[in-house]
Order: sequence, then structure tokens, then C-alpha cells
Amino acid sequence: MAKNKRSDPKGYVWRLLCGEERTNSKIKEAWNFKIQTMKYNTETVAPIPTGYLFTGKYSKGLLETLSIGDYGKSKNVKADFLGYKTLIEGVENGYCMPLSEKWVITVSTQYGCPMKCTFCDVPNLGMKGNATFDDIHYQVLNAINLFPDVSYTERLNLHFARMGDPIFNEAVFTYAEWVALNKKAFQRETGLRVEVFHPVLTTSLPKDFKNLEERLLKWCDIKNNLYNGQAGLQLSINSTCEKQRSEMYRGMQLDLESLARITDKFPEPISRKYCLNFAYSTDFEIDAQKIKRLFDPEKFMCKITPIHNNNACSKNGIQTLGGYDSWQPYQKPEEELREAGFDVLVFVPSMDEEDGLVTCGNLILGGSQLKTVDGEVRLKIEGCAT
Repeated sequence: MAKNKRSDPKGYVWRLLCGEERTNSKIKEAWNFKIQTMKYNTETVAPIPTGYLFTGKYSKGLLETLSIGDYGKSKNVKADFLGYKTLIEGVENGYCMPLSEKWVITVSTQYGCPMKCTFCDVPNLGMKGNATFDDIHYQVLNAINLFPDVSYTERLNLHFARMGDPIFNEAVFTYAEWVALNKKAFQRETGLRVEVFHPVLTTSLPKDFKNLEERLLKWCDIKNNLYNGQAGLQLSINSTCEKQRSEMYRGMQLDLESLARITDKFPEPISRKYCLNFAYSTDFEIDAQKIKRLFDPEKFMCKITPIHNNNACSKNGIQTLGGYDSWQPYQKPEEELREAGFDVLVFVPSMDEEDGLVTCGNLILGGSQLKTVDGEVRLKIEGCAT
């Protein structure tokens, strides 16, 4: 078998995804190759500049997954507390670092999502239940199988963030525990030796989920004890104005006062702080003093990202004006949060990432459209053939 043939330099697999007839012999060859080399009923594989976006048929239907590289914080992050102090005036469509240094896999945890967020395309699918432990594991196996020549990575970020809110799914917690305790078994099954697993749970904080507090505290325990701090907990806040939050979450979110009563019970974080996440639209309020009153800067840091350009945001008029090419939208909230005593990280994706639907709220299965393919797709990961 040719090495790294999955990089799909001619874009044949992409044309399959677009639904062109499978009459061309090269397209048939690519299709047969995909079936032979991918596992567990993978349906479509789309090459994007930073890696692959793929769908697969699992226990209850289709799920969508990402297997991608990362540019590194020096390219797309301003975080004074980490030493990254350069203002971000857009992010170059450059090359990701080698997967042997950092690999990102983003898995789906539900078949759809019960939340109705107005900035996300996933609710278009409805809700068909939680992914099982095996569904999650097979997504990870498929993601690794896309890069068969990579046998070692210093860091594997496992994001529970594609389809669904992971807080609803106990299998997410079980899987994170299993990975932490079974690194050798994981290596035997996948052929990939991982130095540091870094799972990240992001939740929109559903107010009517009776197990919300229990699950949040359980993840704190997993993060601090099983992973010695090397795991992430992101609480999606987005705005400090409850009216705005009720509009964006359609009234399904926990209010910040109630959330603060839960987070008061969080243990002191080991290593990484817990994260208050702001997917920031130009019209959203970020009141640094309110955040400081409710959340302890010794426990929490703040992350700001642009809101992403998916169908839902376009339909509902939600956008970060200039957020992909200028520091200006982030200057005021970043400065005010830092002055309030918070560590602040601003992350801005490249247009390759945005157009490749890497960013949160995008979903091919939910109607999002890839914009990266006009002709050939060039895989921009150091050390990977294109």
C-alpha cells in the first residue's frame, strides 16, 4: 500500500462527498481504497487543509468527526499569562505542526443535540440519543487510521465537541477514565503511542439537566486526579447579559448566578484552571466585573474566540465584525478581563480552519458547507504527504 495515500491529492474522495456519480475509474479506485482502509462503517472522508473531516455510521446512525493538526499557540493565540503577547491581526493559512507533536481529534457525543443554540448547525438534526462508549472509541480509531504513518504523538487532544453536549452522556466520562487508565491497551489497538492525552469537555450548561452539578464535579475529579490537571473543562458563557444568553440558548441555559453556586463547590484546579468560554459576537456583553464577582480568578481563566460563520449564525445575524483579521474586536474585553485579575486567552482560527468547518457550531450533517475545495485540497501538516 502506498504511504499516506489517504492524503487524497487529487480530491477524488471529496468529489464522492459532493455526490458526483462514481463512474470515473479514479473515483472508483479512491472509493474502494477508502472502504478497505477505514474501519467501522465510515461513510465519507473529506480532506481539508488541516486534516480530515469524516462521517461514519455507528450504533444509532451517522456521526461526524475531525482528525486534524494544530498551528501552535505562537500562531493563533494571545495569552499574556503564557508569554504569547503578540496582537492577533489575522492568522495565516500556514502549515500545522507535525502530528507527532500535537494531534487533535474532535468526536461527536450525541446523535444531534437537545440544546437549540442559535449559533450552531447541529440542532438541524434533531436528537436521536447519546453515542455509546464504542461509538466514541470507533470515531477515535477511525481518526487515527487516517494517518497510518504516525506512530507517536507528544500530545493527543481529544475534544468532546462535534455533535451534542457531552455533559448529557455518561459514556464520555467513562471513556475519558478508560483512556487515562489504559494507555498501553490503547497503543496496542491503535498502533499509536501517546505521551500526553488531553481530553476537553465543553458544555452549554443545560438548566433542566438534573445531573448537571454531579457531572461537572465528576469531570473536575477526572481532570485533577486521573489526568493530573492535563484535561480541560470549558463552560460556554458567551455573554454576561442574561437576556442575550436566553436568546442565543433559547432559554435552555443555566443562569450565571446559579452556575456560580455550583462552581463554588469546584475543587482548586490542578495545573490548568477551569475555563469560562466566550464565543464572542460583536453585540454580546462581557462585563468583567460581573464575571469577577461570580467566578474566582484563582480557579477560572477566560477564553475568547470569534463566533463562527455557519448557517445558523448567518440566519440569526450573529457575527464578530472583523474578528478574523483584526485585534480590535477583542481589545476591550481582553483588557478588562485581565484588569479584573483573570488569565485571558484569545484564540482566532485561520480561514483554512473556518472554511474547512473545523470550528465549533459547524456540521456537514447539519447543512454546513465546506468552502475549502475548488479543485485540489492541499493537506498542510508538516511531515504529511500532499
